[in-house]
Order: sequence, then C-alpha cells, then structure tokens
Amino acid sequence: MHLFGLFFRSSIGRKILMAVTGLILIGFVIGHLVGNLQVFQDPDHLNGYAQFLRQLGPWLWVARLVLIVSVVIHIWAATALTLENNRARGPEPYGVKYTIRATLASRSMRLTGYVVLAFVLYHLAHFTWGAVSRESYKDNLELYTMQNDYRFAGMPVVKAGAEVHDVHEMVILGFQSPVVSLFYIVAVGLLSFHLLHGFDSLFQTFGLRSSRWSGCLRKVTVLFCLVYFLGNLAIPGAVLIGSLRPHTARVAVSGR
Repeated sequence: MHLFGLFFRSSIGRKILMAVTGLILIGFVIGHLVGNLQVFQDPDHLNGYAQFLRQLGPWLWVARLVLIVSVVIHIWAATALTLENNRARGPEPYGVKYTIRATLASRSMRLTGYVVLAFVLYHLAHFTWGAVSRESYKDNLELYTMQNDYRFAGMPVVKAGAEVHDVHEMVILGFQSPVVSLFYIVAVGLLSFHLLHGFDSLFQTFGLRSSRWSGCLRKVTVLFCLVYFLGNLAIPGAVLIGSLRPHTARVAVSGR
C-alpha cells in the first residue's frame, strides 16, 4: 500500500496513470466511432449492435465503471501535475516564456480536456438520457423496431423478430438540429486536437518515442486524429445535408 501511495504522489506515477487511462479512453473513442459508423448501413446493423451491448448485462457495467474510473483518474492526474508545475515555477513569472517547442495542442491540453468532459456529459444527456431533447426525440426513445438477424464476429447475437430500441432513428433525429450538430462537430474537433498531443505524450511516457522515429510518429498521430475527426464529422454532416434520413418501418411499443 505504501508503494501504491507513493505511485500516486510522484510525478512519474501520475504521468504513467495519465498514459494508461489515456490509452483506455483512446480505445473507447475508436470503438465508439466504429460502432456509430454503422448508421450508414441498414438500420438493423446499428440497432442490433446496440441490442448486443445491452445483452452484455453486468459486463457492460464493468466496462462503464472502468471508463468512469479512467476518466476520473485521468482528470485528477492532469490537474495534480498542472498544480505541481505551477508550484515549481513559483510566484514570479518567467522573464522569457519559452513556448517555441511547445505546440498549441500541448499548451491547450487542460482547456480542451475540460471542454471535452463537458461535451461527454452533454452527449450522454442528449443521446442516452434524453434530458435535453425536444419531445418528438424523447418519444423516439420509447420506440422499438423489429430486428432482423444480427451477427457479431460471425456469431448470431440478436435473433430475427426481436423488438429492439430504434437507435438508428434516435441518432438521425438527434442530429437534425443544426445547433446540436454544430456543437458535436466543434467538440469532436477539440477532442481530436486533445488527442494530437495526448498520443505523442503516451509514447513518450512509456519510453517508446525516440529521435529516430519521432517524426514518423508525429505524422501517424496527425493522420489518426484527422481520420477520427472526419469519421465523426461524417455522421452529423450526412444528416444535415439529407443523406441520412429517418426510416419509416418502426414499431411503437407502449407501456415499456
């Protein structure tokens, strides 16, 4: 326990905590995007995928708890390191502020991090809890649709004829609001900007970054963040231009 406490109190320990939790969160945002991109397929794909996650039962809650703990530790470690750096500088500001080597992404990590946190809370309130949506959208949370056979990794996980939540419809209705879509695009842009430095820092913390291939790593990081942003942009963008529209084959189930 003593070593565990020292790990949390040391700068190196906090940086490792940030890197590990950052890796977990990066894995989540990639999986989240891949799942959401199924909105461009037949509604059975996204609806079946969402039903499959629901059927995980306690394992889904384990994953949620891991994510919540990771977010809390990530924010705590970032805040603690920031306060520690401020104390190390002392009350007197530097005569010359050296920021030539520090990228804009690295200098805005704390700000983008807090904005992304606010976006995640709003995103949950909007798409999961329906707490900030118009009535027609809230009504859609109670709509079900008849599901065709859905397979995950080649295995049948949702049987044909099952009544499942119409998640495909929910996503499209949610992004039909230009304000909501714009906020989503800006927030995802900031998240991509946050990842731009976070990905680099992760490799540096684990000692996997060297002068030999740091330039290549930077290019891969930029490409990853760009693809991630464009992938997320595609969903609200397609809804706003009318490429993605609500489908009509829905079954409303009352008394649920």
